[in-house]
Amino acid sequence: DVCSSDLPSYPSSPSYPSYLSYTASMTRNRIAVLVGTVAIVAAGVFVRAQRPPLSPHETHAFTVDGVKIIFEYGRPSKRGREIWGALVPWGRWWMPGADKATIITTDAPIILGDTVLVPAGDHTLYTQPGPEVFKLIVNNSVGQFHTQYFPEQDLGQVPMTLRKLAEPVEMLTFGAEATPGGGGLLKLLWADREYSVKISR
Repeated sequence: DVCSSDLPSYPSSPSYPSYLSYTASMTRNRIAVLVGTVAIVAAGVFVRAQRPPLSPHETHAFTVDGVKIIFEYGRPSKRGREIWGALVPWGRWWMPGADKATIITTDAPIILGDTVLVPAGDHTLYTQPGPEVFKLIVNNSVGQFHTQYFPEQDLGQVPMTLRKLAEPVEMLTFGAEATPGGGGLLKLLWADREYSVKISR
């Protein structure tokens, strides 16, 4: 006969209720970690959504000789950067704005600089910056991103007049103002420079 004391002993396995309790605890921990991760991600998205954009998209309207002129564009800031000849390089085209293309809209035809007839409607503004000659480009293509340029769609180009500013302008700014005796000026201001071109009808 074999005595029970002669049989090898083995560690007892956990009871079934204990196993269920352990599994439920692990599941709760995983859910808690998942919920915490989702909350952190959501909080980050919310903070980014509340943060103002670096280049706000704005619309500004002006009237010259009875013509309504609207500029719709993204307005980047200088933020301590060197602009002309650096961030805006000389010798290649540049869209003055950010994100979407910069749009000029008029409710009647205008003439820029005596040479470029701009029909009523929407057009895109580009520039050809240079240390001596700075040109404004009016383009028929609209709705593209600001890094896209289709020169075959150019309506015309016109030189702009430079004026150095005593006080720098932090945000890129477009404007149009009437001048005594009729007509007006289309202006582009940023950093220490103002570029302008004559508006007439």
